[in-house]
Amino acid sequence: MARYDAVVIGAGLGGLTAGAILAREGRKVLVIERGNSVGGAASSYKVGDLFVEGSLHVTSNPHHAEDPKHGALSRAGVLDAVKWIPTGALYEARGGPLGRPFLLPDNFAAARGALNERFPEARHGIAQLLDEMERIAATGDITLNDQDLQLSLSDKLDRLFGDNEAIKCALAANLSYYHDDPTTLRWASFAMAQGGFLRGGACFIQGGSQRLSSALARAIRMAGGEVLLRRSVSAIALNADGEFGYVTHTARDGSDPQIVECRRIIGNAAPAILASLLPEADATRLNDSYARETPSISLFALTLGLSTPPRAFGVGSYSTQLLPDWMTTLAGYTQGKSLMAEEPAGRMPPLAIVDYAAIDSGVPAPPYVVSVVGPDLLSNWSALEPDAYRAKRGRWQQAIVDYLDAQYPGLAAAVTASSFNTAMSVQQYLNAPQGSVYGFAPTLPEPNGRATDRSPRTVLPGLYLASAYAGLGGYTGVVQSAETCADIILGGA
Repeated sequence: MARYDAVVIGAGLGGLTAGAILAREGRKVLVIERGNSVGGAASSYKVGDLFVEGSLHVTSNPHHAEDPKHGALSRAGVLDAVKWIPTGALYEARGGPLGRPFLLPDNFAAARGALNERFPEARHGIAQLLDEMERIAATGDITLNDQDLQLSLSDKLDRLFGDNEAIKCALAANLSYYHDDPTTLRWASFAMAQGGFLRGGACFIQGGSQRLSSALARAIRMAGGEVLLRRSVSAIALNADGEFGYVTHTARDGSDPQIVECRRIIGNAAPAILASLLPEADATRLNDSYARETPSISLFALTLGLSTPPRAFGVGSYSTQLLPDWMTTLAGYTQGKSLMAEEPAGRMPPLAIVDYAAIDSGVPAPPYVVSVVGPDLLSNWSALEPDAYRAKRGRWQQAIVDYLDAQYPGLAAAVTASSFNTAMSVQQYLNAPQGSVYGFAPTLPEPNGRATDRSPRTVLPGLYLASAYAGLGGYTGVVQSAETCADIILGGA
């Protein structure tokens, strides 16, 4: 029987990062992935001639010395294995209560200037908000301001800006990067993530996120580790004190079962998925420990290939947050996630639009790729039979293209290719309960004021998490949780 120091279940960004750090520290590592390639959400692929980016639009700059990914990706051996392309401004916000468009720069100094120029009446609140956000981002401590521990993002913005909804939307137009409801999104979590962008700038991985995932897999192999593709884990067994465990994996059709022994097991999957692989008593303990957690936002993603660069139709920035006219308040954002439960009838959800041709993205063109992302729910689609699902998805795809054409005249006629993934697609591809894309939601702490302790440790000795479920979601949170997981194991815990 083969023996390993660590077996990683799932070759997503978290599992690969933890595996690479451990392998480069001399640990014997095995990564088991059910798919045809590594990466999970951190994947790029082609549909015909159309390049599709699985998840990455921007991440905070890992070359900034204080970025949480800096040390982790350096230790994993991949910080300079890919090229990080600055995206310029964090986003352009349009629509909703804003009136004319607003461009939010990707650094604190320029953001202060742009916000003060656009909203001079709110200078005091702007200074207080950005000062606090900068402190939280610098320390990484979301409990820094105890008096604000119970505040949602909406509460915080209401205290500082009252009924000035335009500035709230200017500051948080990219809400779908984090959550689908500002009234339950924890202010401190938003401040740390948004502050990370404003502290070091925003970047895109040239050529797409698949390059980072593939670089991590190479780092594991070069350090003597193994990465197995097209193998499914069918069972996990842990001994009582967590000193060792057994992992059974098979070919995807269930044939060729193999059992390996390991000192530690690292889950890059959702806790509920890991529980389904455990004996009943252990599964119950693991599920119970996460019973009070809420799944994160789910998203739809429409990728369009255009015959002409998007700037020809008036797309002016790499990232545009397009708020619908009906959204007169930031709190109205939450309504967008339910719209696709019905047929398209004029009301569109808030959209994040990314033009890869606006920067040196390395995304092949033509066709010129535009990614359009918005909030979604699995329940919008899950009750439909396959044919009805495909037909409804097609109607919504056409409705979104028509809406974009109204904002950017001529765009619809330039569409030559498309790919539309819904919350259902996310659940199926990532094996993510409820189609959650960021693990658990960054919501408010318990009423007693204690924040949820999300950690790579689980209640089962010997079983750890390296994923968005062990901290904050997004690339930064996942990489940070993976480094913490590796350090716990390296420390002998």
